[in-house]
Amino acid sequence: MTSIQFAPKWSRAARLSLALATLAAPVCTLAQSTPKYTIADLGPVGPSWSQGQPFVVSGNGLVSGETVLANPNNLAQWVSHGVVWEGSSTKIINIPGLGGPNNIAFGVNLRGQAVGQADTETPDPNGEDFCGSAALGLTHSGNTCEPFLWQNGVTFALPRLRNSAGKEGSNGAALQINDFGMVAGMAENGEVDSTCPGVAVSPQTIEFKPVIWMKPFPWSQVRLQELATVDGDPDGIAFAINDLGQAVGASGNCGPFNAIEQNNLTPLHAVLWRNGNAVDLGNLGGDGKFAGIYATGLNGEGQVVGTSDTAGDASFHGFLWQQGHITDLGTLPGDAYSSAVSISNDGLVLGVSVSPSFSPRAALWRNGTATDLNTLVPQNTALYLESACSINDKGEIIGFAALKSNPSESHAYLAKPVANSGDGD
Repeated sequence: MTSIQFAPKWSRAARLSLALATLAAPVCTLAQSTPKYTIADLGPVGPSWSQGQPFVVSGNGLVSGETVLANPNNLAQWVSHGVVWEGSSTKIINIPGLGGPNNIAFGVNLRGQAVGQADTETPDPNGEDFCGSAALGLTHSGNTCEPFLWQNGVTFALPRLRNSAGKEGSNGAALQINDFGMVAGMAENGEVDSTCPGVAVSPQTIEFKPVIWMKPFPWSQVRLQELATVDGDPDGIAFAINDLGQAVGASGNCGPFNAIEQNNLTPLHAVLWRNGNAVDLGNLGGDGKFAGIYATGLNGEGQVVGTSDTAGDASFHGFLWQQGHITDLGTLPGDAYSSAVSISNDGLVLGVSVSPSFSPRAALWRNGTATDLNTLVPQNTALYLESACSINDKGEIIGFAALKSNPSESHAYLAKPVANSGDGD
């Protein structure tokens, strides 16, 4: 029930500018009031220009994410470490990883299985930067970037697709895992991609497809399923998967590496995959060539959330799709842009709302009404909540925030609903 969105980069204005440069539905009956929350600071995840952040909170409170630290071998460089937070405990899962300097834990489930992407010790045969380490200013190995499953301290590389000659693609990323061990993500297939912009713009040259890995543990039982794209799009990504095995994501063309979304996709279509079929979810009037059109979250009730360019490509807004209809969720008052990231089973939508000057604030939508999450937490909290990234069935929310006393320092947070504050818990 979650997704990946608005990882902090460089200055706050720069990271939102980068996103802009690259990039009558029935409503469920919900509780009538919005709950209040307490805030737990999960600790710093890096300086404000880094991409460190939490991504997913599982039903039992495990949190997957990434923290960016100085490279112990060269303090002038930075490395990313995948982490799993369990209460006040932080597990670093990058060591030994797959042998390279960087990895990210994008997803985690109730069983403690984490998935993500990791640098390896194998040189990339096409000189690609699939993990984006070079683009993000991290220590760059020049090696392949592989999808992984982590469990009980052991990291397994997941397979990639093969081309017509039987050659396996070099790179991929696992983005979310459901509680039954099904994993959504993307994998290269070894075929040259004619839509890539060229080495002067990006080193990406190979097609990557949306995929689901099934039964990823034990290792001997891994099966890989390629998912269809829309309108013949050569590339695609499955961002999220629910416990029914339905997945959401996007298809489109190969493009420059997007440091916000951390991939090389120009997303032209938001897609829902169910019963083996790809469903184009439509858009809010844009063509996908501004900030993109993509779905990043879904719940068990068939509701999907995501982001779409608006008419004339003047802006991008979060959307809710249900029963064949797409609805513009709008923004917080005074803001110009928004993105819907995650949705709970009772229809609470999480994401970010962004001012015309590119200042983000965590937002939630209930019954179509947007609320600044900062107004629902104690005002003496040390954090200013910039994005809400994931919600579990307990109503717990995770995201990233700026430290009020030092806004250049980014922290992960966990927001827990206060009992009897409006959610009926």
